[in-house]
Amino acid sequence: MLEARDLACRRGERVVFAGLSFTLAARGALLLTGANGAGKSSLLRLLAGLLPVAEGTLLWQGEDALADRALHARRLRYVGHGDALKPALTARENLAFFARLHGGAVEPALAALGLSALAELPARVLSAGQKRRLGLARLALAPAPLWLLDEPTTGLDASSVERLGVLLARHRAAGGMVVAATHLPLPLPQAAELRL
Repeated sequence: MLEARDLACRRGERVVFAGLSFTLAARGALLLTGANGAGKSSLLRLLAGLLPVAEGTLLWQGEDALADRALHARRLRYVGHGDALKPALTARENLAFFARLHGGAVEPALAALGLSALAELPARVLSAGQKRRLGLARLALAPAPLWLLDEPTTGLDASSVERLGVLLARHRAAGGMVVAATHLPLPLPQAAELRL
């Protein structure tokens, strides 16, 4: 279980949010909504341990989630705005690099996002939607209980959003949790919403 108690985040001198609390249990999903600049991406980065907690506590199974940052990093997958791809590497090579770090099988991950036919193309020639799907394919490689997703459907067509929905449903059915920032509807049935 992930629990936030009275979290606050500062960026420079600006308080982005304060007094933010929520609980997310296994199989749960939380949608972060709100205007641009409201703090959705900052909250995801804070939950990933990439930004410091200005105030409050982040707990994992009742313990300080950030006490051991390496352990916390292993229990999550973070997909930010950028796709984090090496342009010169093929789709398969990009996933293989990530698989060496975290484990998992490349071919099923490519198939999960409909990328098998594009596996030998360098990432630089892929469309924006294909690059986004390749970035999301890392989620299908190796299990991690917590997925943090920042605008995961940006650049995706309807069939790609459907494939993402299948991936999200499998993850949750296996006990995983999802926190996603979005301006658009996501295929996350019964997700709670936190408006920033």
